[in-house]
Amino acid sequence: MSQIRIGDLIPENQLVTSGHLACPGCAAPLGMKLALNALGPETIVVLPACCFTIISGPWPQSSLQVPVFHTAFATGPAVASGIRAALDMQGKPDTNVLVWVGDGGTFDIGLQALSGAAERNENIIYVCYDNEAYMNTGIQRSSATPWGAWTTTTPARFPEASPKKDILGIMAAHGIPYAATATPAYPVDFVEKVTKAKAMRGTRFIHLLSPCPPGWKCGDDEGLELARMAVQSRVFPMLEVEWGTRWRLTMEHAGDPAEPYLKRQGRFRHMTAEQMGQVQREIDARWERLLRRIEAEAPASV
Repeated sequence: MSQIRIGDLIPENQLVTSGHLACPGCAAPLGMKLALNALGPETIVVLPACCFTIISGPWPQSSLQVPVFHTAFATGPAVASGIRAALDMQGKPDTNVLVWVGDGGTFDIGLQALSGAAERNENIIYVCYDNEAYMNTGIQRSSATPWGAWTTTTPARFPEASPKKDILGIMAAHGIPYAATATPAYPVDFVEKVTKAKAMRGTRFIHLLSPCPPGWKCGDDEGLELARMAVQSRVFPMLEVEWGTRWRLTMEHAGDPAEPYLKRQGRFRHMTAEQMGQVQREIDARWERLLRRIEAEAPASV
């Protein structure tokens, strides 16, 4: 990957302007700004129903200085496939088509269309900004919600009972050219991954952890720090996968205990020490499985 400096991430001509409607502390606008800075103005954004359809601004205004296509919850990848086909017919193969979707429209409602696009290897870039619940409609659980978390549909007496869906593993299983995890809290890593995806062809998928202060019940100034804690505690490993087989970590993970990360968020305030220990054991087991997979699929040395 290229060596990108922090100064390179903030060009003079921004493609996300002031006036967006995000909540204070929302990480999603920063993620969009970084993504569009990497992709450039020759980009069309497809926005299925999600927080960002509100954040970007009401028609005919928009805080995004590129064309935006709003579409239904389940249809982002299908619409993007049509836009891609039209651009190719117009002789515009270098215009990027970016699908920007939340976890509800990716892990749940949009998974069928996403899987179909990946199976066809449509030439699109798909970013799931994951705030781990349906935040825009009232903080209901999604299949991206972590085990034990509070949401309005999994209250503290009956918290989320299922583990978070392994969306990266699902997408890698399609054998697409590129899949990765990232977070705006590590902007250089994210921009490098978007830049790498831009240079490729076919379906490229990035799972972006995007903290939501109201939904995570944390301070407006804590989101990015929590995202860094998620990475360093191995709750959210930073990975990339090429063609479904070549897995690798893209940064060091300290292996910090998960308990401080959980205790900083009100959505986990009800958890007992025993339950937090259960979360830690699952993190450790998942990390060991990941290391074995990376080692097993590493190319043989010559």
